[in-house]
This record gives sequence, C-alpha cells and structure tokens, in this order.
Amino acid sequence: MSEPQTKPKAYVLDMFPYPSGEGLHMGHVKVYTASDIYARFKRLSGYDVLHPTGWDAFGLPAEQYAIKNKINPRISTDKNTSHFREQMKALGLSYDWDRELDTTNPKFYKWTQWIFKQLYKKGLAYESYEPINWCPHDKTGLSNEDVEDGKCERCGTPVEKRAIRQWVLKITDYADRLVDDLDALPEWPEWLKELQRNWVGRSEGAEINFKIVFEDDGRAVPEDDTVLSVFTTRPDTLFGATYMVIAPEHNWLAEMLNDEHINAIKNRKEVLAYINETKNKPEVERSALGREKTGIKLEGVWAINPANNEKIPVYTADYVLANYGTGAIMAVPAHDERDAEFATKYNLPQKIVVENNILINSDRFNGLTSDEAKVKITEFVGGKLVKKYKLREWVFARQRYWGEPFPIVYATDETGKRDPAQPPYLVADNELPVLLPPVESYEPTDTGESPLANIPEFTDVWGYLNEHKEFVSLDKNNPQAKLFKRETNTMPQWAGSSWYWLRFVDPHNTEEIFSEAAIKKWNQVDTYVGGAEHATRHLIYARFWHKFLYDIGLVDFIEPFKRIESVGLVLGGGGVKMSKRLGNVINPDDVIAHYGADVARMYVMFMGPFGQASSWDEKSLIGIRRFLDRVEKLSQKVIEGNTVDSPILHQTIKKIGEDIEEFKFNTAISQLMIALNHFEKEGLNREEYKQFLITLSPFAPFTAEKLLVDDYSTAITNSTWPTYDPSKLVSNTVTFALQIGGKLRGTFQMPIDSTDEAVRQVAEGLEQYKKYVLDEKKEVKKFIVVKNKIVNIVL
Repeated sequence: MSEPQTKPKAYVLDMFPYPSGEGLHMGHVKVYTASDIYARFKRLSGYDVLHPTGWDAFGLPAEQYAIKNKINPRISTDKNTSHFREQMKALGLSYDWDRELDTTNPKFYKWTQWIFKQLYKKGLAYESYEPINWCPHDKTGLSNEDVEDGKCERCGTPVEKRAIRQWVLKITDYADRLVDDLDALPEWPEWLKELQRNWVGRSEGAEINFKIVFEDDGRAVPEDDTVLSVFTTRPDTLFGATYMVIAPEHNWLAEMLNDEHINAIKNRKEVLAYINETKNKPEVERSALGREKTGIKLEGVWAINPANNEKIPVYTADYVLANYGTGAIMAVPAHDERDAEFATKYNLPQKIVVENNILINSDRFNGLTSDEAKVKITEFVGGKLVKKYKLREWVFARQRYWGEPFPIVYATDETGKRDPAQPPYLVADNELPVLLPPVESYEPTDTGESPLANIPEFTDVWGYLNEHKEFVSLDKNNPQAKLFKRETNTMPQWAGSSWYWLRFVDPHNTEEIFSEAAIKKWNQVDTYVGGAEHATRHLIYARFWHKFLYDIGLVDFIEPFKRIESVGLVLGGGGVKMSKRLGNVINPDDVIAHYGADVARMYVMFMGPFGQASSWDEKSLIGIRRFLDRVEKLSQKVIEGNTVDSPILHQTIKKIGEDIEEFKFNTAISQLMIALNHFEKEGLNREEYKQFLITLSPFAPFTAEKLLVDDYSTAITNSTWPTYDPSKLVSNTVTFALQIGGKLRGTFQMPIDSTDEAVRQVAEGLEQYKKYVLDEKKEVKKFIVVKNKIVNIVL
C-alpha cells in the first residue's frame, strides 16, 4: 500500500518544443531555463514536482523540412528530437525524462484518435464540404486561425477559398465558456485574457430584418421583395440608420448579380468591378479603424428601415465582412466611427438618436435608456436578441501525410468506391491506433487529397460493423468481411498539443488515457511557461479540448492551466530580431561550449525582465563567467562555523525566493551579485556559504552541485531551500528617481549598491519606460545611473 501524499504538488510545464532541424534557439533556452529554475526552487522548497517534456513533432514544418532535405519525416523527426534532447540535457534542464512524450509515437496518438472519437460521438466533429482557406504553396486546407492578413501564417502565400472535403470541430459550441471561464483565472495576465476574448469575439446584439425593394422601371428584377437580416450590437439606434451596407462576398449580392437578375442592380458592371477589386484585400486591413473606406452604391436598390418605414440606400463596402454577423449591417453614422467615416466620404445623412444614454428622435421610444430600448425596439420590429462570434468552426483536416490519421472509415458500393448514401464510421477502440503507414513518396498533391489516398495498402481495409456501428477489421477472405475505405486526410499539428499535459501525468498507461489516481494527484498545471505567440491558437484549442474532456467526466477541473508566464523575445544586437538572413542567430551549443551551461542559463535570465524582449550582448556573458569564478574562489575564504547570522544572507534568501516565485529572475541574480560582493569583503562561515550555494543552484546547478559535493559531500537533490529569520533582515534597498527626457516620471526600488547594468535592466522593464520611450519611439542617447540615487535617460 502506497504512502499517502504529504507534500504539496507543483506541476510545472513549458510548452513542449517543435523539434526543428536547426535545434534549440535562444528563445527556447530562455523559456526552458526559466521553468527549470522554478521547478528546482519548488523541489528545494518541499514540493512534489512534475516537470516533464516531450516533442510536438507532427505537422507542416516537420514535413516541409523533410521534403526540402529529401528525407523521410519519420527519420528527420527522430534525428531532430535526438539533437534537441542532447542540447536540453547539456543545459542541465531537470525534466522528468522518464515521462518523455512524442506526438508522432503511436502510443501517444492512439489517444489523440480516441479523443476525436469522443468528439464525433458527441456531435462535435463532422464532415464538411464548405469552402475553406486553401494554401496553394503548402497544398493544404487551413483553419481561420492559420491565416494572417489573408496569407498562410506559415509561408506567407495568399490563401484561396476552395471547396474541399474536410473534418471540422464545433469549437463555437464552447465559445461562451471560452470567454466566461477566463474570470476563474486570476493568475493569468489581463492582456492574455483580453487576447482570448478578442479571438472569440463575442458580441451581443440583435438580428433585424430589412425589406429590400427595387425601383419599378421595367427592369428585370425579382418578382417578390427580398428580406435581408442585419446584425447590430446597437438596436437602440435603429431610428438613426440612414443606409445599409452589404459585404462584397454576400451570397445575396452574388445572386443579384447573376444572369437571371442581370438588370436588378442598375450599375451591375461597376459593382462587379468593385467586388473583384476588393476580394483579395486582407480582412484585418478591411476592418481597421482609421483606414479610408471604399464602397459603391447599388443603384436601383433600397432597404426599408423597419422602425420608421423610411427608404434608405444600399451599398456594398469592404469594411463589412461576410463571415461576421450576417454579412450585412444597418449603418448608423451618428453613433459608429466606421459608418461615420463612410458617410462623410459619400455625403450620407447622420442622424443623432441617443444623447447621454437616453433615446431622442426615436418616436415612441424617446426617453428610454439605451439598455431598455435595445429590448423594446428589437421586439417592436420583430427582431431577435442573439450572440455572434468572430470565432469560426475549427477546420481540423489537412491534406498532408505527416499527421495523425483519423479513426474513420467509409463503406463502399459495388464499384469499390465510397458509398455516398452511408455516413462515416468510427473504428472500434481495439483498432486503435490507426497507424500512419511508412511511405516513399509523401509530397502533397494539388487535388485536395492527402498523399495517403494513393496508398491502397492503407486506404483499403476489410471488416464489418459491430453492434455499435464501429468498424472491426477482418481477414479479406472472411465471408463476413466487406471492403471499407479509410479516411485519408490527417489531423493538424495542433491536435497532439491540445491535450498533451494530461498524458504526462500517466504516460505509460496502455489501458486508458490516464488513470483516475494520476489525474487526481497532479490535477491542473500549476505554472505553464511559453511564448506569447501561442496566446491565441494553442491556448484556445487546448482550453476547448480540456473543457470537452471535463464534460465527458475525464477531468474534474474546467481550466487546464492555473498560471501562465509568457516569455519575451531574445533579440540580436541592437534590438533586431534574430534571423539567418541577418546572420545574427546565436547557437546555444556555441555558448555552452565556450562559456559553460551555467553562464548561458544565468545570462538569458539576467538580460532583462522575463516577459519582455531583450537584446543579446556577447560582452555581458563575460561578466556572468567572472561572477561564477568568484563564487568558486569564495570557498577559499570560508571559515568554520554553522550559525547563520549574516543579515545579507537572510535578505538574499528572502528576495531570491520571492523573485523566483514571481519570475523576476534578473533581479534575483542581481541580489546574488550583491551578496557575493558583501561576502568577499566581510567573509562568511561554512553554513552560510552552503546556504548561499543552495540559493544559487536553481540558476547555476553545475557550479553549485560541484561546490556542494566538493566542500560538503552533499548534492542539491539532498538539500532544502534555506529559511530566513525576519529579525535578522536589514533594509538593503534604495529608491531610485526615474528621470526621462528631463522630467521625473516616477521612482523604483533596487537593492543597495546594485550594478549599473542591473539598474538599467529594471528601469527598462518599467511601465514609464515603455510609455515615454518605447511607445513614443524615442531614441535613447544616454543612460546615466547615479549610484543608489537616480536614473537619467536622455532622449
């Protein structure tokens, strides 16, 4: 019988790497060192720590690398993974290596396929033939989240709309929870929560029908008047609607421009030309505030405002998007900035109907508050209150080779082709995993099908449907066996990373996705560390899958990550982003070989605040190397004794513990430097030196371990984080005045006698610096530090 757990637990996880061919970069080093420092600190503090890692190795980047280098992606992925592992171990990262995962391992993706099965059973996965984003370069479908400014996020190629059979997940069913549950995450930074809210883009408003009429001048127009629905968040301003705008891609507009209604719109040629002109403009550009609005009036077409029966003109304009709301809006220029810009340009009326939150010029609704009027006006015109979202369903299929196969088969007809009269069928659990077959040719096709479609050994399977209507394989010669066709699309790169943290709690379980005991022990990830670039897609997808697993009873906590810490970029010299083209990429292997792993670890933590971008400076590595050399030489000055009376040591223990907990690694290292300066002058005894080494160990484990073993015959793993005596603390901080451009902009505190470099790093992390220097794009000419007194930034 196992002993009851007495230690508190700490699940510390960084976003597991995508093992590219180039190996680790300094951004990786910054993330993984930070989480390692934190995990080491929690272990020393008496926590039972789970700190695992693995490889997110399916998807386009790995496949493109393999194609470029003419090597099978299985071989290249294994090679890259091996290189990453060696680099991470060289850095002294204290991962639970026995829990290592790989999303491309069938033992792992068996459970990714199993989760897809549960999604399908609950009606959250479905086959679709709707037009999707298609990247002609990567030759695959993309989710909306994979498109930036109308281009493939990965390769920059303009995307096309193409109708392709694919699988889709109904993430919009979870849209409200993805927004509302953010309130239960007090340890998430507010900017990150706001990004999530904006990504989901929930708007509460009303759908209201406008009657569309055509001028009766003998033209070929629709026999019956049309009704178009608009979505508005401000139904209280309906009496102020002075024109309507329809998105250029709106289906109704396309219908009105076809041959049957060739005269429905008088200026048909001009409208068609405008639509053609705007179709390739990025959505972000089209909807941006402040950009000049363009549009064209639909001559001979009018809308009837249902509130007052006034005829208003109808335009098509690029600032209205077809995939948001209904693709049509009522324009109220007196109360909407974009509408006002458009109305001013085209000389359209602007009618004020709300003043100080009270309705005016709105007939019987005058005097109501906006909130009251929103409901009453919607009811009056027969509309309905609704919610709309920018979030779209998740296109979950890729027409590529290197991804998880779907656990789906299709019945065939007498010709051996898919029987369109029958639905897709799941494979039975004992058929999992559906293995990705080894292939010689894995280049993508341009037909909308995966390369797997050309491998009959994979596509053609024989079996029957059991009592659950799930496929079970049989020998081809079995009289019960019928021919089925496997799904040949593969899952996107995001599939494995949408649930991997749960598998880490029980990675070797072959019978279930994880045991109830394991998930109860480790529960929610306590601290999740990674790049800010994953603040939307990965976290949206991960939270969606986790909530689904909660709904089916696999976990009993509704959010996967309790706390998130995001890393700032590591920039090249002069603040320029590192890139091969500029030749300023820093290879961690070179730094470790020349300076040692501890120097690399400490330097990336000392460069500046963890969450902010910081520039690489080779010269500063030398300072860290000298610091560690001085720590080693300090052992020669140690005297006998086991009392810990040094106020500076008690201060150091307190500050470093607090700083690590708050991810303020740069100021923690500054405190270590201050303490070393003091000890070199004043001396210390054996116990004080030992405790100092333990506080250093999360940052420089190799140095601390060597000195502890040599001088104390003990290892870090057998040590505990030292405690401080509040009565022995001394005030060793000073207040700096911050002067920017000749004006006092605030104050901040630092340890007394901090180095100029440490002071500068802290000052550059302050909000005042961001506001008055970075945001205003000012050039810093001089950065003057008056020791223990003032920082003067000359612009």
